[in-house]
Formats: sequence, structure tokens, C-alpha cells
Amino acid sequence: MMDWTDRHCRYLHRLLSQQALLYTEMVTAPALVRGGAVHLLEHSEAEHPVALQLGGSDPQELAQAARLGAEAGYDEINLNCGCPSDRVQSGTFGAVLIKQPHLVAECVDALRGAVDIDVTVKCRIGVDTQEPEETLPVFLDQIRNAGCSRVTIHARKAWLQGLSPKENRDIPPLDYALVHRMKGAFPDMHISINGGVTSLEQADKLLQGGLDGVMIGRAAYHQPADILADADRVIFHTGESRDATDVVVRMLPYIERHLSGGGRLHQITRHMLGLFAGRPGARAWRRLLSEGAVRDNAGPEIVLEALARVAPTTTTEITA
Repeated sequence: MMDWTDRHCRYLHRLLSQQALLYTEMVTAPALVRGGAVHLLEHSEAEHPVALQLGGSDPQELAQAARLGAEAGYDEINLNCGCPSDRVQSGTFGAVLIKQPHLVAECVDALRGAVDIDVTVKCRIGVDTQEPEETLPVFLDQIRNAGCSRVTIHARKAWLQGLSPKENRDIPPLDYALVHRMKGAFPDMHISINGGVTSLEQADKLLQGGLDGVMIGRAAYHQPADILADADRVIFHTGESRDATDVVVRMLPYIERHLSGGGRLHQITRHMLGLFAGRPGARAWRRLLSEGAVRDNAGPEIVLEALARVAPTTTTEITA
């Protein structure tokens, strides 16, 4: 989700669900500690609960980055051991770390020693020629012994040789049964599942099957209203469903603040393109935002013009 779940995306998603735990895009520890890129930690108070996802493999550097995250106000530090991109492989972090469970345990220990907030891990079931049934329990045992009680498992292998990051999201087969077996083998751990989940109904079924959580990435990004607008009611059994039209209207003050600070409209609206996926007028909504938001001096009027194509003004009061 790098370059996707930035602070503008998370603000939008929080308007759709008050309960879902949101994650940042992966931020590398070297960028924060050595590069001084603390601007990557910027977020709104409205985003909470929100977790900072870190990438790295040096325990002390990760600890320094985690302290920066905790000082910035994040609710959780999540160590990414699941990303299969070439960039993270070359930096010895991401999915390749499942080959080094002892190192990951050292990282977890250092993170927990640095901050008082939750430290969690996200991983794949294995990489390359590893046998997940053998590899994954060893990995989970190591991080549990280091004090990590919450893990999110992407139920696919990552093929670091031979598949692109995009192919790694779809080609390796899903093995939900293995994740369920891991929950049985590690009942004291909070185990969430990730990968291939495209609906709230599917997520609810996985939860009813005994898992503790479900992480939804691309489906929540491309069809945010379909996944998040009903999440509080269906999954958390609290609150009401959110209306996408109302959410757009509630985004307008945020957009105006961003523009007044020198920002560009498309930096926000690129995350809003899928809000009306599957509804009449969705194509016009996407086209108007895609074409209009990149223009110089584009403002909220572009959003209102696009919204008029999908929602009659008689159902919601729409003002600039």
C-alpha cells in the first residue's frame, strides 16, 4: 500500500468507519532516522486509531524510528515482514525477513523496549521454496517469545525470485486453512488474516471461523464505501452505515484546509475515485475528478460538480 494509504486516504477512510484500525503506508526506519523524513509521520487526530507500519531490519534503528512514531502519537507500531518488492529486498526488510526469525525477534524486542504502545508484526506464510507448514510456526514462536502477541498473516507465499510485486499479490495461492491452523496452534496470539478479502461478508465469515481480525487492503482502497461504510454496523455491531455522498460533503472542509496550506486537489481526490464504485454515475465521478483535480487552482467546485453526477442535490444539502 506504499503511496496509497497516506494521511489524506486515512482521513477519508476514518469518515467511513469510526472503528476500523487504519495503517499508514510502510515507512522505512532509515528514512526516519538517517534521512530525517519526519514529515512522513504527519497525520490528523481524526485518524485514530491508526498504526505506523515500519520497514527495517536493524533493531536499534527500528527502535529509534518507533520512538519517533510514538512521540508523533501513533497507537501501534507494526513491523512489515510481508512486502515482496525489490526495494525492500535490497534493504533486507519486508517479506525476506521471514527467513530470519531470530532477527525479527530481536527487532520486536528492541521495539517493545523503545515504546509503550502495541508492537505487532505483518508477515507472509513463507517465501520461495520454504514449506509454510514448517516455517510459519517457527516464525510465530520466535516473535511470540519476543513479546509480540498480535500478528497479521497474508495467507500467500511471496516468491522473491520470479514474480513481480504485483504478481505476488495474485499468483501465489491463498491458504486460509493454514492461518486457521496457526490460530489453533497459537491460541494466545491475536491472529488476523490478510489477502484476497474483497467483501464485508467474507471478512465476517473469517471472524466467525475463529480468527481475531481481518485486514483488507486493495479492496478497501478501490471500493472504500463498499468495505468501510458498513463496517461499524456489520463487523463491530456499533454505529450506523455511512453514506458516501455525506462523506464527500464532510471532506470539503478538509479539502479547503489542504488547499489553503498550498496543497493540490488531486493529492486528496485520487483516493476518492472509487467511492461510488458500481453506482450510476460512478464513471462520470471518476472522470471529472481525474481530469479536473490536476488543473491549476482546482478547488472544491470540481468535487461538487462530480458529486452532482452521482447524487441528486435533493437528498443531501451540498454547498461549497
